[in-house]
Amino acid sequence: MNSPAPKSRDMLGRTDTVSLKEALRLLRQHLPACPAETITLEITEALGWICAENVLSPENLPPYPRSTMDGFAVSAADTFGASENLPAYLEVTGDVPMGQFPEHGPGPGACYHIATGGILPPGTDAVVMLEHTVAVDEQMIEVMQPVASGANVIGTGEDIIENEILLHRGHRIRPQDIGLLAGVGLEMIVVFRRVRVGIISTGDEIVPHDRVPPPGKIRDMNSVALAGMVRENNGRPTFYGIAADNEQSLTAMMLEAKSANDIVLLSGSSSVGARDIGEKVLEKLGQPGIIFHGVAIKPGKPVIMASADDTLLFGLPGHPVSAAVAFNLFVRPAIISLSGVTDDGLPQYPTIKAKLMRNINSASGRTDYVRVQIIINDNALPEAHPILGKSGALSTMVKAHGIIEIEEKIQGIKEGETVEVELFD
Repeated sequence: MNSPAPKSRDMLGRTDTVSLKEALRLLRQHLPACPAETITLEITEALGWICAENVLSPENLPPYPRSTMDGFAVSAADTFGASENLPAYLEVTGDVPMGQFPEHGPGPGACYHIATGGILPPGTDAVVMLEHTVAVDEQMIEVMQPVASGANVIGTGEDIIENEILLHRGHRIRPQDIGLLAGVGLEMIVVFRRVRVGIISTGDEIVPHDRVPPPGKIRDMNSVALAGMVRENNGRPTFYGIAADNEQSLTAMMLEAKSANDIVLLSGSSSVGARDIGEKVLEKLGQPGIIFHGVAIKPGKPVIMASADDTLLFGLPGHPVSAAVAFNLFVRPAIISLSGVTDDGLPQYPTIKAKLMRNINSASGRTDYVRVQIIINDNALPEAHPILGKSGALSTMVKAHGIIEIEEKIQGIKEGETVEVELFD
């Protein structure tokens, strides 16, 4: 892996801030290979996991031709030329019980009553819909429209053929995928293990979230929120505790987390200050060390990315909103990449067009992320109402439905403009 170029530092000891585009390029450049380790799961437990190999169908689906309509199983040739003025008359000589395989079929000029999902009996190749028939009596029907061979029938293997690839390696398993696996009789599936993410909080002012903080202390919100974000992206978080603001304590905790995880998140040691030691610890954990410290974004500017012996290390800002933005920009794509999922090129977030309801200022040379609340109006473009607040106010993220990106070359957006909002999951 190539080492980064030497980094210049400012008067406070910070490395140069990089653009968002450059930071994302550096992230892609330093991503290690996805985990090769796999596990085997029951399909009922596989939701959200990533296929580690192509999954082949052991059989045809359906294994026999089935009706897709309620009606009558017929030989299509017996309906040729049928019309309302000159219907075809067919004798009803039996029916197809649901869940049973018909051993025999109707003879020439005859038909069987069949329900949706019933197996086509021998000698038939189509189904006449019930609404296209008129009952003469219990043993005879009039067919008002002709049907072609295969009409209203799903044929053997028409859904899936034997040995067809059901799911490709790198596919994220969805509910419908599990249903398909069940439909062909598969009970187990091989998946990549989940990306392991260690989380460490820092700061002498932080106490665990389940404790009442004494004066001067605050509860640890970030570790709980970050763990939720990791799980939301199918990672496996492990919390290592709160490190005191000293290099020895933080180094020991970081070494423990680094040895057991693919990614380590350090919350609260990315800003510059007398007691902030995150960069110093990250720098000495291994090569190539710090990749960048500081990105031209708001909020989230102080974020650090480092790499040590194929473990990615992120120093996230202590302010909850800044940490959330930095996570979505850098940690989330890292988890997705390391998970083994195939990049299908689709957007990572759902988006919505909306009308901005107030002016938003933005500094040139910086990418801004603005929280917005969406109000839906009948027969009108949805409204995007900016939610203003400092990056330490997590409630602004709770109130928001999504976020607007203001690119670094743009100096603000005017009220009334149409904006694209990335919706939160």
